[in-house]
Amino acid sequence: MHTLLMGVVGSTAYGLATAESDEDLLGLYIADTRKVLGLDGANVTSGSRVTTKPDVTMHELGKYCGLALKCNPTVTELLWLPEYRVETEAGRRLRALRGAFLSTEYVRSAYGGYAVQQARRLLGRHEAGKEGFSADTAKRTAKHGRHCLRLLFQGQQLLRTGELLLDVSAHREDLFAVGRLAAEDPAAFTLRFEQEKAALDAIDSVLPDRPDREAIETLVVDLRLAALAD
Repeated sequence: MHTLLMGVVGSTAYGLATAESDEDLLGLYIADTRKVLGLDGANVTSGSRVTTKPDVTMHELGKYCGLALKCNPTVTELLWLPEYRVETEAGRRLRALRGAFLSTEYVRSAYGGYAVQQARRLLGRHEAGKEGFSADTAKRTAKHGRHCLRLLFQGQQLLRTGELLLDVSAHREDLFAVGRLAAEDPAAFTLRFEQEKAALDAIDSVLPDRPDREAIETLVVDLRLAALAD
């Protein structure tokens, strides 16, 4: 496995870490081009590797780009970190092209749609007399509440500026307050998200309607050919 980029993500990157927070690492690697061209190529390029203690998630270049072209928030943030544990020249080339992954349609869907979906899910469980977002995450309700509002803030910033606001520590007090609402008053929590989602939908986006898939594909091919030459 040849790592191209790897860095610290999650609450540490957002400026929201607490004493209980773990360190989460995210990265992407490039598979052996010979394996990509072989009989098992489709499986090779759709792979991920996850380990714990420490928590590390690694996506193969093909899978990573597929997720990033849909503006998946978790993978998108890797291209916007202020520093990296691993950063190769290939990784820098990907970062230089990070704007090509962005599009109005997918940012609205990935950042806004997911946040409100989770807020409504919490309200439904509360009305049914249940706690939390699911049976195994009841104790993490406040954290999930913060997570949803953070996504809306970041989505709004992306649409307005084309830049990802990764460190949201300036909103820390508001985010933690909304997290408490998620645990104590799901109806008020949901109303807040409806308001933030409406604000996101009203933004006149600076992003293109669609990502520049051709530019990303050209770079991926170049990186695989370079890896083959090595």
